[in-house]
Amino acid sequence: MPSRISRRSLLLSAAAAGVSAGPLATVARAATRTPKVLVIGLDGCLLSRIKDADAPNLDALMAAGLTAPSSIYADPLAPTLSGPGWSTVITGVWSDKHNVKDNTFSGNKFTQYPDFLTRIETAEPALATYAVSSWAPLTDTVFSSKVDTRVSTPSAEYDTGTTSRAVARLTTGDPDAVFVQLDNIDHAGHSYGAASQQYLDAIHTADTQVGSMVAAVRSRATYGSEDWLIMITADHGHTDAGGHGGSSAPERQTFLIATGPTLAAGSTRCDVKMPDVAASALAHLGIALDPAWDLDGRPVQQPLPDDFDTLRGQLRTRTDETGIGAGVQGFTHTPPAGWSVDNSAMGTGGITEWRGWSFTTDEFWTAAQRDQQRESNVRARNVFAVADGDEWSDKSLTGGFDSTLISPAYQVTGGRAATLTYTTYYRHESPQKGEVLVSYDGGTPVAVKTYTADVPSRTETVTLQVPSGATTARIRFRYTGGNNWYWVIDGVRLTQP
Repeated sequence: MPSRISRRSLLLSAAAAGVSAGPLATVARAATRTPKVLVIGLDGCLLSRIKDADAPNLDALMAAGLTAPSSIYADPLAPTLSGPGWSTVITGVWSDKHNVKDNTFSGNKFTQYPDFLTRIETAEPALATYAVSSWAPLTDTVFSSKVDTRVSTPSAEYDTGTTSRAVARLTTGDPDAVFVQLDNIDHAGHSYGAASQQYLDAIHTADTQVGSMVAAVRSRATYGSEDWLIMITADHGHTDAGGHGGSSAPERQTFLIATGPTLAAGSTRCDVKMPDVAASALAHLGIALDPAWDLDGRPVQQPLPDDFDTLRGQLRTRTDETGIGAGVQGFTHTPPAGWSVDNSAMGTGGITEWRGWSFTTDEFWTAAQRDQQRESNVRARNVFAVADGDEWSDKSLTGGFDSTLISPAYQVTGGRAATLTYTTYYRHESPQKGEVLVSYDGGTPVAVKTYTADVPSRTETVTLQVPSGATTARIRFRYTGGNNWYWVIDGVRLTQP
């Protein structure tokens, strides 16, 4: 194993030459700077209340970098508790993989899906890793013994002790990756509610503590030759009255505030998810993300363009869905460039928002009806396509639901295999059916995948045998049914080696 100096020399040489350090490795950076990561977790913190609080340090980080509001799951995937929440942040996978469902951590799969500091130690043992938390289970259970230093702050010291330890390590040590968890905002939420002044005061205190850690980074004698990625996140939100664990929008809220290379100052992103924290830390340190790790996160430094996300600025407010906030912009029937929707066999009437394939967002679609497992659609990002026969049927209608989402004509080379990938989430009730069909050069569509049973949120991979002589392929997603359930599609790609 190369020493830290030789390992960095190799990385920096690759960066200088414009060579990737591996699949999904971090972007090239100035050859004289050493990559380092600081992740700070604010337990139970709401982004909206940060904006209401006196929080100059967090405000400055948002102004200097990226702000990304996002949402998490609810039961049955997992309740909105700290155990599943922090496990998702730290491992880079959702709870259906790490298997943490509550704060006991029983049945966890941390051996298969270890924390990101452990992955750093496994890939580059010479790097210095450090974790300190006010909530002991994180440093006692989630982070493994491979991490160089794990500290669970004594309860009498609480966030004050956690902060002082982190500041000392950042000031006098030479850590490469640091994780810090502060707990008092969650405590204030439980005691007084997220709508209280006490909750705002707790955010202000945490903001001061964040500021001291950021100041410690910037005061390092070697700071000028270092390349810091700083990320601030939360494990879940809180209700106005106080508490979490349920499926309401405030309980499901989280966020990422990040400053670092390639992250534009004052930018806002809607495509970032909770598992991205771990993936971003690994990528920043030049550690290739092995597909065998089966991570759900992807580096925020490497956004992946998606056709449906281009519709964000075209989304409309509600028409028939009275349960959705009047000001929430969240749906359109107008497909992105190159895409189309065939509703020639679609019934009439019903809820306008869901008549045929619609393009929508988590905050809009889940508000249509809570606790029907729409909250489990965790792997779709930003704007996605949905066919929802259940919601469409909530108003007088005639006929059934029969709508087909049609892709652009992708260029292909005949006689070679192609790979179709897409994110899907399908909840079934007979006689509903989902079909994926492919047509070549305008020919008859042929089914390559059929859904007639529940499929959890996941990425599908379908191998296509492109006929000899074919030059184009179109993908069709046809949903038929009535007052049944729904089908989500996102991230559609067709590639050939």
